[in-house]
Amino acid sequence: MSLAVYCVICCRRMGTSTPLPKSHTYWREIRNLIKFTGSLILGGSLFITYEVLALKKSLTLDTQVVEREKMKSYIYVHTVSLDKRENHGITYQARKELHKAVRKVLATSAKVLRSPFADAFSTVEMEDHECAVWLLLRKSRSGDRAARLQAVQEMSEAHHWHDYQYRIIAQACDLRTLTGLARSKESDPRFFLRPPPLPPLKEDSSIEEELRQLLASLPQTELDACIQYFTSLALSESSQSLAAQKGGLWCFGGNGLPYAESFGEVPSATVEMFCLEALVKHSEIPTHCDKIEANGGLQLLQRLYQLHKDCPNIQRNIMRILGNMALNEHLHSTIVRSGWVSILAEAMKSQHIMEASHAARTLANLDRETVQDKYQDGVYVLHPQYRTSQPIKADVLFIHGLMGAAFKTWRQQDSDQDLTEKVSEDETKYTTCWPKSWLARDCPALRIISVEYDTSLSDWRTRCPMERKSIAFRSNELLRKLRAAGVGDRPMIWVSHSMGGLLVKKMLLEASKKPEMNTLINNTRGIIFYSVPHHGSHLAEYSVNIRYLLFPSLEVKELSKDCPALKTLQDDFLEFAKDKHFQVLSFVETLPTYIGSMIKLHVVPLESADLGIGDLIPVDVNHLNICKPKTKDAFLYQRTLQFIRDALAEDLEN
Repeated sequence: MSLAVYCVICCRRMGTSTPLPKSHTYWREIRNLIKFTGSLILGGSLFITYEVLALKKSLTLDTQVVEREKMKSYIYVHTVSLDKRENHGITYQARKELHKAVRKVLATSAKVLRSPFADAFSTVEMEDHECAVWLLLRKSRSGDRAARLQAVQEMSEAHHWHDYQYRIIAQACDLRTLTGLARSKESDPRFFLRPPPLPPLKEDSSIEEELRQLLASLPQTELDACIQYFTSLALSESSQSLAAQKGGLWCFGGNGLPYAESFGEVPSATVEMFCLEALVKHSEIPTHCDKIEANGGLQLLQRLYQLHKDCPNIQRNIMRILGNMALNEHLHSTIVRSGWVSILAEAMKSQHIMEASHAARTLANLDRETVQDKYQDGVYVLHPQYRTSQPIKADVLFIHGLMGAAFKTWRQQDSDQDLTEKVSEDETKYTTCWPKSWLARDCPALRIISVEYDTSLSDWRTRCPMERKSIAFRSNELLRKLRAAGVGDRPMIWVSHSMGGLLVKKMLLEASKKPEMNTLINNTRGIIFYSVPHHGSHLAEYSVNIRYLLFPSLEVKELSKDCPALKTLQDDFLEFAKDKHFQVLSFVETLPTYIGSMIKLHVVPLESADLGIGDLIPVDVNHLNICKPKTKDAFLYQRTLQFIRDALAEDLEN
């Protein structure tokens, strides 16, 4: 304003002043012009400088406040990578140019196809190479299932991103995407955030006491005898343990079973095991799963899991509970939010077959995007445990026998070499589960399932004294679980050891009586029996003769040669198998088996292992090793592999 007034005054002076000599007038006009121009330039410069400074001040933010807000939302900023390979050299520039070209192609195709790409990202200011992250995130939420699966696959194959880019995905992805990444073999561990902090324990409380309170909060009515037994046992033993800790004494009141059988264990760990056993049974009931979740069970189990990383039995039971809870889809979001997915993703990569398989079962139950089947307690997929593009054309089921297990029964035959060294060896040389390591590699188009159920030689050592499960009862129970897992929808082979073969026979006979099970019968291509006592076992006779010492269990009693149920099962199945033209392969041991340090017994003789149809092959091993090949080139494995390939030849070709 002052500048304008000054200019006007100068102009008036020039117009009203008396005429001067021509030379004086000329220089005066030049001086006035210089003053006017200089004043104009100086004033304009000051004005522009003032406006720029004012604008900068108005746009400057408090960086500390911004950083605090970022931390509140867990937003990761672009930081310098610790990886020396990720530098800003030629490789970085080439990658950046490549991303820029890809983005231009995507943008062009979006315009041509009228895709919503431009609307979502045209106003976002970001580096060109960062656009792929947000594109994949958007794609992972697409309404098209194929697009979502492709997005997860591309994320899992990304190994060149910066650390913060993985963290962006980890925070922004939804439940389906996170579960898919956990079930993708090549996923980077940075996709999984650490579990949220666990709530502190109550004052003057312990994990053992909170486990007891959780168990006591569950409904105690309308339970079967075994659930009631485990619950009452866990509650009574935990009360005795708490009293012992406070009084400085060891209590052996009540049944005293957990302490009497585990003098070398820490009492609290023993009580925790009994509480977890009871929770496993409760978690099989959907309404009880809701109670476990509502009472903070997911966080308590996570605390216990982290505390007992060196105790496989405790971790196994925790995984069983979690896998059972994952059968209820309305609990999936709670399980994911509690941070369990990152723990499961880490466990999936474990070298220990049991830990990896339990984690695989839980994640498969969480993954409703690619898995329609539900895997109940005791049903474990050995292959494929990850998402795969390999089409699955047939199933192979492994059923263990008396005192067996889903994993240890099918390990390679033990040698004098230290087992701890074997774990880290090449699986082609030694494997803790040959169906997972060898068979899956030789026949990748198979889904391989192993089943686990509880058995005992004696009622003295039974886990649940209230439980008397016959072969007929177990077969119906396993049949129900296997149908829930989709067994019977594809061509299939049964592989069984010892008493497991009797269960297979009973399951097939029971399925033949139910019209809804016709697919399971029609899709059965063959059966492999490893030393199955079709006509009884010497073990049963021996146990009966010294029953005052062994107290033989119901399972053992049913293996005696004079058992009517066993004879009826053999006669009915033989007629049924001949009618259905099942392919059958049987192996039998020729060497006796040591039971303990003093008892030497030929468990299944040659005549008992003869089903009456199919090939019967004697092998110079004992009863325990009849299903454990020495090497991958051993006759036992190669003959088994040949039978599976021949029986499924047409199905695998199609």
